[in-house]
Amino acid sequence: MTKIFNKQLFKQLFFITLGCSIYAFSLDAISIPNKLADGGISGIALLLRYWFHINPGLSTLLLNIPLIIIGYRFMGKRLLALTIWGTLCLSFFLSFWLHIPIINQLNLEHDLFIAGVLAGLFSGFGIGIVFKYGGTTGGTDIIARILDLKLGIPVGKSLLALDAFVLTISLSYLDIKHMIYTLLASFVLARITDSIQAGSYAARGLFIISDKYEKIAKMIDVQLDRGYTFLDAEGGYDRSSKKVIYCVVSPREISQVKELILREDPNAFVSVVDVHEALGQGFTYERKKRHIFFRK
Repeated sequence: MTKIFNKQLFKQLFFITLGCSIYAFSLDAISIPNKLADGGISGIALLLRYWFHINPGLSTLLLNIPLIIIGYRFMGKRLLALTIWGTLCLSFFLSFWLHIPIINQLNLEHDLFIAGVLAGLFSGFGIGIVFKYGGTTGGTDIIARILDLKLGIPVGKSLLALDAFVLTISLSYLDIKHMIYTLLASFVLARITDSIQAGSYAARGLFIISDKYEKIAKMIDVQLDRGYTFLDAEGGYDRSSKKVIYCVVSPREISQVKELILREDPNAFVSVVDVHEALGQGFTYERKKRHIFFRK
């Protein structure tokens, strides 16, 4: 059990480190050279860099120290440890990437649209990895958690308000043009972060209720080579026993499934749901491997 716990913790620390590295790279290589702002503590760090020429890595660390101390009583030991680790990693990589020569080769100010999209992609990917593995980068995440516990303000609304406040102050050194592309980067960041947290693939789960469930299940197996599960159900109106077919397919196979269901039973009830992530043996929408000569 201890070995499993240590392996899981190592995996968390590794991916939090990787995520912080990617996020810091985005700030140093794209946002700063192209004069794009950011929200939260990172945005304040960029403000301090512009007005007082303070290293973003140092200011991020110093700004997070009092927040971590204040938030200590509101976070569990594990979350606190991961938050401290994330803060240290982000501060380190913000300083590290500034001294790498490639940073000077990524000035995209001639095309701010590309800069905004790339900033959102890299930042969203990095932050998404950190969140997916249970970490945070400190900063406004801690403030939002405290406001949620003390005042009942939802975390999402708090983060949005805090980011809006920082971005508004950023107008002190940005023009409207750069702020618009900063908002573009923020939009892309949010979408990518949600995508990474939700899962690395998109799939569809189908619940199929039909009196011809055996034929439909067989067709799903034979024609699509997908596994399926029978669930016991009871009709709400007549209390009759029914079988429900549950299967997971790729989005492009939905039309095929609908077609074969319609062919077997036009009156079948079908519910299609999004599947963001499936864990455990047998729950994957990857196709079963076939032998070149015969089917296993």
